[in-house]
Order: sequence, then C-alpha cells, then structure tokens
Amino acid sequence: MTIRDRAPLGAPCWTDLFTSDVEGSRKFYSELFGWEALEPSPEFGGYFMFSLNGKEIAGGMGDMGDIKANNAWKVYLQTDDINATIEHATKKGADVMGPAMAVADVGTQCMLTDPTGAFLGAWQPGTFQGFSVLGEPGAPSWFELHTSDFKRAVDFYESVFHWETASMGDTDEFRYSVMKEPGGEDQLAGIMDASSFLGTSPSSWFVYWEVSEAVAATEKVVALGGSIVQAAEKTPYGTIATVADPSGAVFKLRTA
Repeated sequence: MTIRDRAPLGAPCWTDLFTSDVEGSRKFYSELFGWEALEPSPEFGGYFMFSLNGKEIAGGMGDMGDIKANNAWKVYLQTDDINATIEHATKKGADVMGPAMAVADVGTQCMLTDPTGAFLGAWQPGTFQGFSVLGEPGAPSWFELHTSDFKRAVDFYESVFHWETASMGDTDEFRYSVMKEPGGEDQLAGIMDASSFLGTSPSSWFVYWEVSEAVAATEKVVALGGSIVQAAEKTPYGTIATVADPSGAVFKLRTA
C-alpha cells in the first residue's frame, strides 16, 4: 500500500467515470469495491465522488447536456503548469479539447487526446491533490496505456509530462516501458505496445483496481450485471482480469 500527499509530477493522480447510468454505476462500484458513493454536487454539474474508508478514491459524472457519456474511465496526469502542458502537448501532436478550466479552488483541468489517440486528462492541483491511497483493495493498483504507436507515445509522455522511463522489454512479443518516480525507483505507470492486438480500437488508458482475490472479484462483477472481457490469469505482475461494468466501461482487476 502507498500513501502520499501529492502525486509526483506527470504521474496519474486521479481517475473518473463518464457514465450513462449514474445511479446504476454508483450502486455497482459501491457493491464491488466497498466504496461509498457521495452525493452529487450541483455546483459541479452533478459530479460526485466515490470514497474508500473516508478517502476520495474516484469520481463520476453522467451526461453533460448534449455531450453523452461514453461509459469509460479516464486517467488524469499531474502537472504543475497546465497552460505550459497544453502548449507543449499541442506542439507534440495532441488534440487539446479547449483551454484549461478552473474547478473553483479545487484545481485546473484540461482534456486531451494524445498523438496516438488515447484520451486523458491533465490536472493541476489546487486544494485537491487526487487520490492519496494506492495498492490496497478497492484502490488503484496500476495505470497503463495501450498504444498503437509505442515510440511516439513514449516520446510524448517523456516530453510533455516529464516522465523518466525505463524499458521492461523491447521485442515484438513484449514492448513495454514504465514511468519511474523522478530520482527514485518506484514505478508509477506503464506504456504497452498494443499495435499487434488493438486492431481498429483506439489507444486507451486503463486503470487497474487492487482486489483481494481476482477470480472472486470477476464473479462478483458478473453477479452485479457486468461482464468479463478477459478472464483472470496469473502473470509475473499478479493475477489480472479485464472486466466491464453494466454500462460497458472497461477496467482491470489485479491481485498483487
């Protein structure tokens, strides 16, 4: 388990769900992970938080007027200068969805699509730093980009979000780099060369949620109305499964 006051520069610091079924999602994730679904905030358009043992662990949002929810989890990367991030990301080929938007005194965000097609957010903290607990059951365990253009993705995140990376494999069968904590050895996120299996699917970020027992967790997903995308299997990095909630939002489960 990791407890932190602030995410390292460029690291995943928050995640939220854009869902077409707010009440269904609030119930599903609360029952699956033992989260508490906090009340939606009228001030922020109905945005709501999930908490785990009294600590904010993820956010959620329904349709935004004419913008319909795409039933997907989004990962935010921490920045200390969001306007510089937007400028640099644009120069490196990202599609930025408008100017930075302040969220009261909580922080400032922008949404973008990286040059390989993966959607993500950037977050400059104000009073809210993001999640503070990782690696315990019900908390984020890992963050991973599956990309159709590995070299371009690594270059983008190194350049725009100041990642220090290390290669974990460089063959056609397994090409993977990790983000290392600046000046340290901790691994914070990964980039996988997914060009051999993405097909026409876009590059995407995935959140891994820690669970006590991955097989039992996948069975619970199904019992709650979700589905199994890829059954739990043992890997050198733990037992991992890919599942979807009842609205189709895909996420991963991991037992370290």
